[in-house]
Amino acid sequence: MELAFIPSPSRGVLHLGPIPLRGYAFCIIIGVFLAVWLGNRRWIARGGRTGTVADIAVWAVPFGLVGGRLYHVITDYELYFSAGRDWVDAFKIWEGGLGIWGAIALGAVGAWIGCRRRGIPLPAWADAVAPGIAFAQAAGRWGNWFNQELYGRATDLPWALHITSSTDGRVPGYYHPTFLYESLWCIGVGLLVIWADRRFTLGHGRAFALYVAAYCVGRFWIEYMRVDDAHHILGLRLNDWTAIGVFLLAVLYIVLSSRMRPGREAVVEPGAGPDAPSDADTSTAPAGTEGETGTDGEKADSKDAADAGAVGLDKPAAEDSADSGEPTDAYASAARTESATEPDEASDAPSASSASSRDEAGSAKKS
Repeated sequence: MELAFIPSPSRGVLHLGPIPLRGYAFCIIIGVFLAVWLGNRRWIARGGRTGTVADIAVWAVPFGLVGGRLYHVITDYELYFSAGRDWVDAFKIWEGGLGIWGAIALGAVGAWIGCRRRGIPLPAWADAVAPGIAFAQAAGRWGNWFNQELYGRATDLPWALHITSSTDGRVPGYYHPTFLYESLWCIGVGLLVIWADRRFTLGHGRAFALYVAAYCVGRFWIEYMRVDDAHHILGLRLNDWTAIGVFLLAVLYIVLSSRMRPGREAVVEPGAGPDAPSDADTSTAPAGTEGETGTDGEKADSKDAADAGAVGLDKPAAEDSADSGEPTDAYASAARTESATEPDEASDAPSASSASSRDEAGSAKKS
């Protein structure tokens, strides 16, 4: 008899009248909100605008859900297209079955479309949301707990997961809670990315690549513990081989990117940042007033500069010096300008007299 274990919920769905409330769906929704919230904070800290992460997530999340489902259906096609199975079940996403590899791959396509529409670099956006994605996975894994799925080998450890369902070939008993292992691992991955990003100033997609590489390490040994049906190649589950391949690609990207594009992006979103004009600055300030940005403000500044230049004195500097009672460089400059122009005026006078005398002589000769 087990004295300590993790109980499984008696059911994974509650009904609010005719509306089903599924624990699996709630876990995914919580994960999405967590990723967008944290990603938005990190994006703003890097110089982006508020709301940009959410706007791009509108593209990335649906693509990611479709990609995750496609990967699951393709790699476990016998669950939906073999004899005695109903292919319509392939669309019942609420019953579980999302492959993270397909979700990240197709979700990246959706994010790329959103980034193109906003004119921002995809790697910078991916770096901002990377730890949030890891935390989203940590929340989403609890959906497997509600569905009593994706557990490991039998164990008598005090944190064993008690499986009570016997549907779809399940055998009630006590098993390794691989959903919990992966959830905790994803939390660690998210914290690792945040620390490394601050410590090494990661940019150009390297924070996201670090998340991918670290996740693959954990997924490899967790996948190895699972006992659900899966395709095997050379003694390893298909997802183990996928984790190895994606890990190598992520590490290769980190190495090549750090050599080709070191450092971090100076600008992640055009027109954003502390120096960008706000809507209040451009809409409430009267035309031509101080602090205005735009064509009229620039013309007003140019006119003030021209007026000041006409007298050879900078007005604000003159007023400051008058208040302090001390001479300034502006007064000295004005004095030098006046002294420099006096000889020119004197030298021009004889020339004007000579020209007038020649005109009078010419008129007398004609007469």
